[in-house]
Amino acid sequence: MIVALFALLWLFVLRPQRRRSTEQLQMQDTLRVGDEVITAGGIRGYVRQLDEEVLEVEIAPEVVVRLDRRAVAAIVQEEDDDPDELTQTESGES
Repeated sequence: MIVALFALLWLFVLRPQRRRSTEQLQMQDTLRVGDEVITAGGIRGYVRQLDEEVLEVEIAPEVVVRLDRRAVAAIVQEEDDDPDELTQTESGES
Protein backbone atom coordinates (compact mmCIF):
# COMPACT_ATOMS: atom_id res chain seq x y z
CA MET A 1 0.00 0.00 0.00
CA ILE A 2 2.77 2.44 0.91
CA VAL A 3 4.62 1.65 -2.32
CA ALA A 4 1.46 2.37 -4.31
CA LEU A 5 1.01 5.72 -2.53
CA PHE A 6 4.62 6.66 -3.22
CA ALA A 7 4.19 5.70 -6.88
CA LEU A 8 1.10 7.91 -7.15
CA LEU A 9 2.92 10.78 -5.43
CA TRP A 10 5.80 10.45 -7.85
CA LEU A 11 3.48 10.18 -10.87
CA PHE A 12 1.21 13.12 -10.06
CA VAL A 13 3.45 15.50 -8.08
CA LEU A 14 7.18 14.94 -8.35
CA ARG A 15 7.46 14.09 -12.05
CA PRO A 16 5.44 17.09 -13.35
CA GLN A 17 7.31 19.44 -10.99
CA ARG A 18 10.66 18.19 -12.27
CA ARG A 19 9.48 18.64 -15.88
CA ARG A 20 8.37 22.24 -15.18
CA SER A 21 11.73 22.99 -13.52
CA THR A 22 13.63 21.60 -16.49
CA GLU A 23 11.52 23.61 -18.96
CA GLN A 24 12.04 26.80 -16.89
CA LEU A 25 15.82 26.35 -16.81
CA GLN A 26 15.90 25.61 -20.53
CA MET A 27 13.87 28.78 -21.26
CA GLN A 28 16.23 30.87 -19.14
CA ASP A 29 19.25 29.42 -20.93
CA THR A 30 17.84 30.32 -24.37
CA LEU A 31 17.36 34.04 -23.66
CA ARG A 32 18.53 36.37 -26.43
CA VAL A 33 19.09 40.11 -26.68
CA GLY A 34 15.82 41.76 -27.71
CA ASP A 35 13.50 39.22 -26.06
CA GLU A 36 10.62 40.67 -24.06
CA VAL A 37 10.60 39.02 -20.65
CA ILE A 38 8.55 38.99 -17.45
CA THR A 39 10.50 38.73 -14.22
CA ALA A 40 9.49 36.72 -11.17
CA GLY A 41 8.34 40.03 -9.63
CA GLY A 42 6.05 40.78 -12.58
CA ILE A 43 8.17 43.45 -14.29
CA ARG A 44 8.14 43.44 -18.08
CA GLY A 45 11.12 44.58 -20.10
CA TYR A 46 13.46 43.89 -22.99
CA VAL A 47 16.79 42.08 -22.67
CA ARG A 48 19.55 44.51 -23.66
CA GLN A 49 22.68 42.62 -22.58
CA LEU A 50 23.48 39.05 -21.53
CA ASP A 51 26.32 37.68 -19.41
CA GLU A 52 26.80 34.23 -17.90
CA GLU A 53 24.48 34.73 -14.91
CA VAL A 54 23.45 38.41 -15.10
CA LEU A 55 21.38 40.18 -17.71
CA GLU A 56 20.39 43.79 -18.22
CA VAL A 57 16.72 44.46 -18.85
CA GLU A 58 15.32 47.78 -20.08
CA ILE A 59 12.02 48.35 -18.25
CA ALA A 60 11.43 51.91 -19.52
CA PRO A 61 13.27 54.23 -21.91
CA GLU A 62 16.76 54.82 -20.49
CA VAL A 63 15.97 52.67 -17.39
CA VAL A 64 18.05 49.48 -17.28
CA VAL A 65 18.11 47.05 -14.36
CA ARG A 66 20.52 44.19 -13.73
CA LEU A 67 18.89 40.85 -12.93
CA ASP A 68 20.03 37.35 -12.23
CA ARG A 69 19.20 35.14 -15.21
CA ARG A 70 17.13 32.88 -12.93
CA ALA A 71 14.82 35.82 -12.05
CA VAL A 72 13.19 35.60 -15.49
CA ALA A 73 9.82 33.91 -15.19
CA ALA A 74 8.76 33.90 -18.86
CA ILE A 75 9.49 35.13 -22.35
CA VAL A 76 6.56 37.09 -23.77
CA GLN A 77 5.20 35.56 -26.96
CA GLU A 78 3.81 37.90 -29.60
CA GLU A 79 0.12 37.46 -30.24
CA ASP A 80 -0.95 37.20 -33.88
CA ASP A 81 -4.49 38.51 -33.47
CA ASP A 82 -5.53 41.80 -31.87
CA PRO A 83 -8.29 41.11 -29.28
CA ASP A 84 -10.11 44.36 -30.22
CA GLU A 85 -10.33 43.24 -33.85
CA LEU A 86 -11.83 39.90 -32.82
CA THR A 87 -14.46 41.57 -30.63
CA GLN A 88 -15.51 43.97 -33.42
CA THR A 89 -15.59 41.22 -36.04
CA GLU A 90 -17.68 38.91 -33.87
CA SER A 91 -20.24 41.63 -33.14
CA GLY A 92 -20.65 42.39 -36.86
CA GLU A 93 -18.95 45.81 -36.82
CA SER A 94 -16.28 46.72 -39.35
